[in-house]
Amino acid sequence: MATLILEDGERFRGRLFGANVSISGEVVFQTGMVGYPEALTDPSYRCQLLTLTYPLIGNYGVPNDNEGEFGLSQWFESSKIHAAALIIGELSENPSHWSSVKSLDQWLKEHGVPGLQGIDTRCLTKKIREKGTMLGKLVVDGTPEDSVPFDNPDQRNLVQEVSMKEPRVFNPTGSLRITAVDCGIKYNQIRCLAQRGACVTVVPWDHPLDANDFDGLFISNGPGDPQFCQATINNVRKVGAHCLVVFSYQDTKHSHCLLECY
Repeated sequence: MATLILEDGERFRGRLFGANVSISGEVVFQTGMVGYPEALTDPSYRCQLLTLTYPLIGNYGVPNDNEGEFGLSQWFESSKIHAAALIIGELSENPSHWSSVKSLDQWLKEHGVPGLQGIDTRCLTKKIREKGTMLGKLVVDGTPEDSVPFDNPDQRNLVQEVSMKEPRVFNPTGSLRITAVDCGIKYNQIRCLAQRGACVTVVPWDHPLDANDFDGLFISNGPGDPQFCQATINNVRKVGAHCLVVFSYQDTKHSHCLLECY
C-alpha cells in the first residue's frame, strides 16, 4: 500500500504496483483512452506523477522496444520512462494483445518507477483542473513522510536533463533539411518530419544554430519552465529572420512558452 499526498494536505490511499519506492514531483493528468507506453516515455512528463483518467490501464500490456523506421523506436517516444510515477484507477493484471511482451507492472519495476492504483482519478483530476498542477509525493507504507520532501522540478532545467547530448541525423537522404532543437522531442515528431521527405538533424537544446545549415527550424516542446532555455531563445533569435521556424509546445501552468519568449 501507499499514499499520494498533495501539497495542500489531501491524501489518496491506494495499492502499490511497479517499483517499491517513494517519489515526489508534479501531479498532472492525461485523458487518453490508450497510449500509456507513449505517455510514460514522453520527455514532457519528466519528474511528474502522471494520472491517467481512463478507468482500466494496462490491458494491452507493453510491447517490445523494436527498432522501426529511421532507427526510431516503433512503440515508444524516447529511450526510457520519464514520468516519476503512474497513478491510475485500476490495473489490468492479465494483459492481452498480440504485441505484448510484458505487463505494465513488470515494465515499471524494470525502470524503477512506482505506480498507484485504486485511486479516485476523477476526484484527483477535478482537483488538479480547479487548482492547477500541484506538487505531490507518493509515500510507500513504512516510509516516514518527512523523509520524502515535496520536490518542485520546475526549479531545475528539465530540458537540459532530457535533451540529446550530441547531434543526430535521421533520414540523411531527405531533400529538405530540417534542424530540430531537442527541448524534449518525441520520436514521432522526428518520424513525421522524416516521412515527409526531410533530412532531420536533431541537436541539443543549447546547440549553436547557423541558418546556412538548414531550410527550416523546428523547436520541440518539452518539460519544465521555458525560462531556463535562454540559450535556446538566444540561438533562435540569431537565425529567426533568415529561416522558417516552427514551434511545438503544449499547454502547461506556465503562461509563457518559448514562442512568447522569442
